[in-house]
Amino acid sequence: MFSQLLYRGPSIEVLHQQYAKQERIDEGAPVTTTYEVRINAPIQRVWGLLSKPLGWPAFAAGIHDVHLDGAVTEDGRFTWTNGKTRIKSRFAVVDPGREITWTGVSSGFKVVHRHLLEATSDGGTRVRCEESMAGPLLVLFYSSAKMQADIKKWLTALKTAAEQ
Repeated sequence: MFSQLLYRGPSIEVLHQQYAKQERIDEGAPVTTTYEVRINAPIQRVWGLLSKPLGWPAFAAGIHDVHLDGAVTEDGRFTWTNGKTRIKSRFAVVDPGREITWTGVSSGFKVVHRHLLEATSDGGTRVRCEESMAGPLLVLFYSSAKMQADIKKWLTALKTAAEQ
């Protein structure tokens, strides 16, 4: 427990280049989760929602003040607020219809957030999220269970928007 309390993880640059861009999260981080949802909508519709961060506030309560520094491309930067938490993020993987992954920093905590999309045989979409978060003392404020609840809420909002 003590090692998890002080775990810093790799630098944000290493996390971005050697983890997120290599299609992985920081499995050693004290807060990690995976959650999957099946959406009754074509993959193009789901991708359209995920790949347009400026539109996230329209379907995801709590997300606001989204600003892109440029296009949604690998290494493109954006800032956004989730609840009261301001996050500086950078896209690591933008593979249309397959994966969108970003890294981010907020209050010194570092995160990798992956979305993996897969078309289902009946024309729907399976979305799998994987996320890790690290930083000293993080476990005093946030847990894997809380992260999973947040990811479930996010994916439920995405599902509702895509199925409309």
